[in-house]
Amino acid sequence: MRILGIIPARGGSKGIPGKNIKMLAGKPLLEYTWEVASKSKQLSKVILSTEDDAIIKVGNALGITIPFKRPSSLSEDKSPTLGVIQHALEFYKAKGEVFDAVCLLQVTSPFRTVAFLDKAIETFIQAKTDALVSVLEVPHEFNPHWTFKANENNELQIATGEKQIISRRQDLPKTYHRDGSIYLTKIDVILKGNSLFGDSISYVVSNRETHVNIDTIEDWEKAETICKTKFL
Repeated sequence: MRILGIIPARGGSKGIPGKNIKMLAGKPLLEYTWEVASKSKQLSKVILSTEDDAIIKVGNALGITIPFKRPSSLSEDKSPTLGVIQHALEFYKAKGEVFDAVCLLQVTSPFRTVAFLDKAIETFIQAKTDALVSVLEVPHEFNPHWTFKANENNELQIATGEKQIISRRQDLPKTYHRDGSIYLTKIDVILKGNSLFGDSISYVVSNRETHVNIDTIEDWEKAETICKTKFL
């Protein structure tokens, strides 16, 4: 299976200015994702998609393939990730280069490992699903079987629609949430189905101890702590 790895890195971060190339434990945040992607045996090609000159400069210094400068229309706050992926695929399609799937690797999840990435890809290939996402288990207190929504009378009902609540924590089914680290999707699902997920999704569970999805200053501080305790 030919898989295109895409590292999207927009320049206009508001929460943490210059986040994607901000120095974390002595190297730009972008480098963490690139190091892992470049060592994966499962990715056929890895590219950086960005509109930002400063990110392009860092990417070039790291040796990342940057085949184009992303259009500004796909680099705004509300620009959907799906459009960024479709743009890259159309670029390669025009050059006569085709892929079977895309692996999206966001810079904001820096601590995935090569082994974990390859495991995700192997799981995706074996499962033959439309997509795969990396996940973390939802803590039991936030399990959907223990959460509520208000009805038209402003009375609480179990969010899952059940009439009786599951009383014991041990009886709760495991539930998961996307953690943003890895997305894998078949090309037809992206281009023809206009979707990142399709109809069937397999998954791999991330390591909670070393997982962070950097969006706020607090997330950045957590990443610095992880570097000190786990990597340095």
